[in-house]
Amino acid sequence: MSVTTHAAQMDGMYRRQKHIYDLTRKYYLLGRDHMIRHLEVPIGGHVLELGCGTGRNLLLANRHYPEAHFHGLDISREMLDTAKKLAERAQLDLTLAVGDASSFDAALLFPQIRFDRIFISYALSMIPAWEATITNALSMLNHGGSLHIVDFGQQERLPAWFKAGLFAWLERFQVYPRQQLFDHMRSQAATQIKVESLFRGYAWHTMVKTT
Repeated sequence: MSVTTHAAQMDGMYRRQKHIYDLTRKYYLLGRDHMIRHLEVPIGGHVLELGCGTGRNLLLANRHYPEAHFHGLDISREMLDTAKKLAERAQLDLTLAVGDASSFDAALLFPQIRFDRIFISYALSMIPAWEATITNALSMLNHGGSLHIVDFGQQERLPAWFKAGLFAWLERFQVYPRQQLFDHMRSQAATQIKVESLFRGYAWHTMVKTT
């Protein structure tokens, strides 16, 4: 799938959903707040969210780490329009940019080319080139920086009927939980890797710290 096609799909999907996105997603995008609480952003650090959507996660992260600098990237202009309005209401100093998470050039889009923390919340399951997205993110981390990901798991300790129903429903929205996420993250060169299954496997949370 081309970047242009993917962007058009996302804009089409979220043109109306953006108005109710945060209200509805809080009931099933589990583990986002857990990830944000564990970012441990250094004072004055730079934080980038890939697939930032409405900006909800960046706003919450700012409450936890008010002395950090925040940046967001999304392929959907529709979602970024909502994020911009949210940031303005909250008086959040936030740099937003349109781009493909798997191949964007930070030097062209942001005043910052390296980041202390990068996180991806329920976006890898919607990004076709998800492995390239992880590689791209790791290449943009400062020394000692870390990449944090939370997304749908494989429902490993939940009933089979629940997994089948959830995955069928997600597929209607082009959402595909990444079965190889943990294995792929373990394959990355790092000084520290953390993987954890949340809510009986409903969500997976992983962190890679650079050398």
